[in-house]
Amino acid sequence: MSETRYDVIAIGNAIVDIMAPSDDATIERLSLNKGGMTLVDADGARRLYEAMGPAREISGGSAANTLAGLAALGAQCAFIGQVADDQFGRVFAHDIRAGGIAFDTPAREAEPPTAQCLIFVTPDAQRTMNTFLGASQFLPAAALDEAAIAAAKVLYLEGYLWDPEEPRAAMRRAIDAARSAGREVAFTLSEVFVIDRHGDDFRSLIADGLIDVLFANHTELAALTGESELEAGLAALQDKVPTLVVTCGAEGAVALKGGERAQVPSVATTIVDTTGAGDLFASGFLYGHVNGEPLERCLQRGAICAAEIISHYGARPEANLKALMTEQLG
Repeated sequence: MSETRYDVIAIGNAIVDIMAPSDDATIERLSLNKGGMTLVDADGARRLYEAMGPAREISGGSAANTLAGLAALGAQCAFIGQVADDQFGRVFAHDIRAGGIAFDTPAREAEPPTAQCLIFVTPDAQRTMNTFLGASQFLPAAALDEAAIAAAKVLYLEGYLWDPEEPRAAMRRAIDAARSAGREVAFTLSEVFVIDRHGDDFRSLIADGLIDVLFANHTELAALTGESELEAGLAALQDKVPTLVVTCGAEGAVALKGGERAQVPSVATTIVDTTGAGDLFASGFLYGHVNGEPLERCLQRGAICAAEIISHYGARPEANLKALMTEQLG
């Protein structure tokens, strides 16, 4: 096994989130999928941007958000993702590097522009995401740093990026590189629509033993397994995935690993915006995981990170996560 340089290296969408408060009437008028994520084209992104009220621009992307939380906790991280050589691309690169995360993927010169996610946040804290994947869906396998992948304890992949063909091929190659180096592969299912489109691929990866840590929420677990009840879904995967982590919103989270089961409640907080809750839960869990902590402690760290992120707008932590861990876990 090669020398370890990173705790986690992730491949994901390089996106700039554009967030604005909204109301249900606007969601209905624009025919948006409230609380979900919908892919839009460049024209759709422009139309929605024009319909937004005053907005905040914050670097995002599921796997990048997870790394931001991990880095804030003290983990050594690297990101692989495609931006364009434009203003949003420079914003994304600055933000992720400023967080202490290595990011060396060359910017793409051609169209389309850097990916954007237009997020309408309603007073009930639900986020309605409309994603223009832009340059992120053109990540080539040639952009992979296989030596860096081999030098990371965990390769973390986001399901969202499985949709476009070019990055899907890159992620398959990255899985091969990680497995060849004896490293773990973690995967987040991301969204039900991704499972609807690529569930057979995901089930094949699981059946072939290529996923060591699987993250899902309870609805994604149901979509993947065909089991609507949580316990039946867990039972369907418990012998197929070495570590299975399922979040259940306000009901907390459960994890299964090697015959062990752990469960924790959610951490009480004032909910402002649920964007990034699953991403930051993965931050906390993976931090514990790469440091060899007990399963329950990994879940507790995830719950603390998720509670911090939903207490404010945006999917990047604002509070000191290390201090929160010390305060709540001792």
